[in-house]
Amino acid sequence: MNFENILYEEADGIAEITICRPEKRNAMTGQMFADLRQCWDRFDGGDARVAILKACDDKVFSAGADLNDPPELFWHAVPEFGFRCDKPIIAAISGKAIGAGMVLAMMCDFIVLTVDAELIYPEAKIGVAKGAVSALVKRGPLRVVQEMMLLGDPISAQRAHECGMANRLVAPGTHVDEARKLARRIADNAPLVVEMLKRMSLDAVGDTPIQTLFDVTRKVDTVMNSQDAADALEAFRNKRAPVFHGR
Repeated sequence: MNFENILYEEADGIAEITICRPEKRNAMTGQMFADLRQCWDRFDGGDARVAILKACDDKVFSAGADLNDPPELFWHAVPEFGFRCDKPIIAAISGKAIGAGMVLAMMCDFIVLTVDAELIYPEAKIGVAKGAVSALVKRGPLRVVQEMMLLGDPISAQRAHECGMANRLVAPGTHVDEARKLARRIADNAPLVVEMLKRMSLDAVGDTPIQTLFDVTRKVDTVMNSQDAADALEAFRNKRAPVFHGR
């Protein structure tokens, strides 16, 4: 399953999803987020027990949203925003993770950073914001996350690791290997236990307001885009009783 800029591979219980648009610093378009969502759906519904999210360019994980093609529905492809997946997801980050790319990575369950990586959220400097980054207050210390959000300055890999925002800090060029080692250990464990404990842990932490907004939006969209809704409108126009099929 490969798209133009999003690649999906699966072997031995481990899925690897790769962002690959190096000529644009892996900036994410609307189509890329849509393709990424398809990869997540395949992972969630398939046999793989753990996924690794990585980039094909060690210099930059992702420059964030491509403002020449703003991804309005980017959240559809962000874990715990547009979908819930009980299987663990590992982000392997080298170089810069910026804006929406950083949020995408930080909403994964495990984070592997190279020592030269940086987490950057520049919206306060740019002057536009969607609010998605606010969910990171559940993924790191409040004051550190606020500093990242409100100042727009980079957070070093060392600091991110020290304050618990990352699981592993590794030498440049070794982040994917380290992520694969973690993935192998997870995949060898009891999958039902792993999935149960992940979901129970996230439930205990709870959602942020932006996650609740995305969740409600997703549920309403599911109903309004259903065949039942279309049939109901057609029945109203034709002055007859609708017949519902639950789809």
